[in-house]
Amino acid sequence: MSESPHIHNVGMQNFQQVVLEGSMQTPVLVDFWADWCQPCLQLTPILEKLADEYAGKFIVAKINADQEQELAAHFGIKSLPTMKLFYQGQLVDERMGLVQEGDLRAMLDKHIVSESEKFMQAAMVAYEQGHKQQAMDMLNHALANDPENQELKVKIALLVYQDGDRDSAVALLDSLDAEGRKLDDAVRLQAQIHMEEQLAGLPPLADIEAKLAEDPRDCEALIQKSRHLVAQAQYEDAMECLLEVMRIDRGFDEDAGRKGLLEIFDMLGGEHPSVQKYRRKLFTLLH
Repeated sequence: MSESPHIHNVGMQNFQQVVLEGSMQTPVLVDFWADWCQPCLQLTPILEKLADEYAGKFIVAKINADQEQELAAHFGIKSLPTMKLFYQGQLVDERMGLVQEGDLRAMLDKHIVSESEKFMQAAMVAYEQGHKQQAMDMLNHALANDPENQELKVKIALLVYQDGDRDSAVALLDSLDAEGRKLDDAVRLQAQIHMEEQLAGLPPLADIEAKLAEDPRDCEALIQKSRHLVAQAQYEDAMECLLEVMRIDRGFDEDAGRKGLLEIFDMLGGEHPSVQKYRRKLFTLLH
C-alpha cells in the first residue's frame, strides 16, 4: 500500500470512521480492488498520483474485495475495479473498470470544495448574521490566496456596494475577466450600478408626470419615468413604460426601450417571475 497519508486501507472495522464520517468534511473515493485484478493494479499509480497532487482535498479508501466480501456484497460490487465517491455521508458518483486519469479528475473536481469556496460560504453566513467586518476579512483573505477567483471578486463587490462603497465595487467589476463578467451576480450588479448612474440628474418624478399628462407619447419622459420606478422597485410598471416606448417608436434613441428592458432583466435575473412575464411580452411585441 502507498505510504501517502491520503490513502487508507479500509474494512468493516473502520469503514464508518474513514468513509462515512470522513466524507462529511472531505470527499472519499472508495476503491474496490483485488490482488489478481490487473486493471486494479494499473489504476493504483493513478490514484496515488492524484492523492498526492490533491494533497488532502480527497481521501482514497482502498477495500480489498476478496478480504472484505461483506462490504463488497453490501455495495453490489460485480466487477473490479469499482470506485464509489462519497461526500457528506452520501454516495455521489461511481465508476467501474479502468478509468482514465482525466475522467477521474473530472469526477473529483465536481465534488471538491476549494478552500476559497469554504471561506466564501462561511463569509456569507457571517455577513447574513450581521458580522460584516468579519465577513469582509474572510473574503479578502480568501482572495489574497486565490487572486484569480472571479466569483470571490464578485461577492466582495456585492458586499462593498451594499455598504455604499460604489467605487470599490466598480473597480472589482472592472478587474473581472471575460468569464467573470458573465457570472449572474456580476451581470446583475453591473446593471444595478448602471441604473443608479441613469438616475443622476433626472428631473423629479412629478415633473415627468406633468410632461406625460400633456403628451402621453413623450418617449423621453417615459424612459425617465421607468428609471424612477426601478429605483422604487416598481419593476413591472417600469417595464410597461419601456414597452410603451417600443410601441410608440421602436427606433427612439437607438432602441432605448428594448435596451432598458434588457437592463432590468439583467438586474433582476432570469428566474424572476416579472422577468419571465415581460420576456414573453417583449417577444410578442417583436414578433
